Amino acid sequence: MTENDPQPQIAGVDENDSAHDNAAATADTIAEEATVDEVAVKPEEMMQQNDSGAPFMIDTAESLKTNDDAAEDKKEAATDNDATKTEEGEEQQQQQKVIKKVVPPLPLDWTKMAECNEEEDIAPADAIRYPWDVMEFPLPPDQSETHLTIVGTAGQKITRMGSNLDEYVSDNLTHLVLRSHLIRTMEGVSKLKHLELLELYDNMIDEINDLSPGEVVDKGEEEEEDDGLPAKNLRVLDISYNVIRDMNPISQCLNLQELYIAQNKIKSIRGIGQLTQLRKVDLGANRIRFMEEEELSGLINLEELWLGKNKIEHIGGISKLTKLRRLDVQSNRLTSIENLEGQVDTLEELYLAHNGIDVEGAKCPTGLALPFKQLNTIDMSRNRLTDTSPFAHLTSLNELWISGNDIKTFDDVEYIRSLVELDGVYLEYNPVASDFEYRKKLVEIVPNLTQIDATMVGGIGQHGYLTGGGSGDNLLERMRQMQDQVIQKAAAETEASGSKEDE
Repeated sequence: MTENDPQPQIAGVDENDSAHDNAAATADTIAEEATVDEVAVKPEEMMQQNDSGAPFMIDTAESLKTNDDAAEDKKEAATDNDATKTEEGEEQQQQQKVIKKVVPPLPLDWTKMAECNEEEDIAPADAIRYPWDVMEFPLPPDQSETHLTIVGTAGQKITRMGSNLDEYVSDNLTHLVLRSHLIRTMEGVSKLKHLELLELYDNMIDEINDLSPGEVVDKGEEEEEDDGLPAKNLRVLDISYNVIRDMNPISQCLNLQELYIAQNKIKSIRGIGQLTQLRKVDLGANRIRFMEEEELSGLINLEELWLGKNKIEHIGGISKLTKLRRLDVQSNRLTSIENLEGQVDTLEELYLAHNGIDVEGAKCPTGLALPFKQLNTIDMSRNRLTDTSPFAHLTSLNELWISGNDIKTFDDVEYIRSLVELDGVYLEYNPVASDFEYRKKLVEIVPNLTQIDATMVGGIGQHGYLTGGGSGDNLLERMRQMQDQVIQKAAAETEASGSKEDE
């Protein structure tokens, strides 16, 4: 065959009917691979010679059929593969549909879904729990038992005292303590005729009631002696840490000796004016603004009055409290110390920390300027003092706490040199306390000091080291003793180690 000879044609195949056209018809990625290159036949294979030597064309239809069959097999495999994937996808979708059918739809009130379990869902304060629900009571009650104490713990907090409390306790009960519970109402107390101490500390009580049977029926000559009990018999009442606003009902407790009603919401002192047997009153952490004279003046036997953490601006109403030994008006709004004339002979401890009292306010003629005879402790920390002059004449002082003021130099401290009984002083958090020889100079001013701030003088400090202060001879003697102890200990250890080597 020469260059001028026409190109041979494949028998039974037209130029336009190539495998490329078949791929387009199938529209499949694998079928597209069956191109002309796969079915084309090399010229050398298509051409053979006859006997005369003239070339002739071989019919290649058989070869094309084989290649077409291979392409069809690939297409069928791809189709089967696609069908398998389709079936798997349909199964997954079917499973998802089934799962969706199992899960119930979210209810409109989904935030209350757990309300089906009422016992677990109810708030602790709303549960109904009596004393006999958290503690075993023998029935009938043991009449020899005079004290009942139940302290609330997690999951065991009483919410109701019970109007029939008397049925579970002894008729001779004298002390009832229900501390740290969730009690809202005082009840069942009026039937406890012999009750002397009632403690309901740390509850949720908002009103004082049931301290007496209430309305007393006129019985004429047959009037019983126990009318008004147990209020008349109570000696100690502790209702601190509640939410009480009115203390007037306490007026029924004519023989009360100790009253604790701190950390409530009381705005004025009421109901105690006639309680002449009171020895101690704690009204701290309330909302009191005035020391009512008409209420306080009747407390002629009062020895301790605690009014810290209120809103009091002036000390007053205590001129007739001639037996008062402790007065606490710290963390209030005081700017001066006054009206203490009635306590000159009896006052022992005065607590006025965290106020706004300056030197002039402390020197009021009716305040610290008075010649107190028994005053041994003064706390005026966190005020506005600039020197110690208000205390210079108080020779009975043992403890003086004036930390956190504005005392700057040792000249401002010199005023307490005359306090020969002073053995403890707190001056930390004053500018003077930053002096390098602060402790040494303080001891020079007051030689009898045994404690400066929180550390003993001449003793072992907080970290185990000797602290300064005291006479030089005493300090040297202590150092010699400690040195001897160290030498003895070292000698004993050396001897012990030598004995082990010899063995």
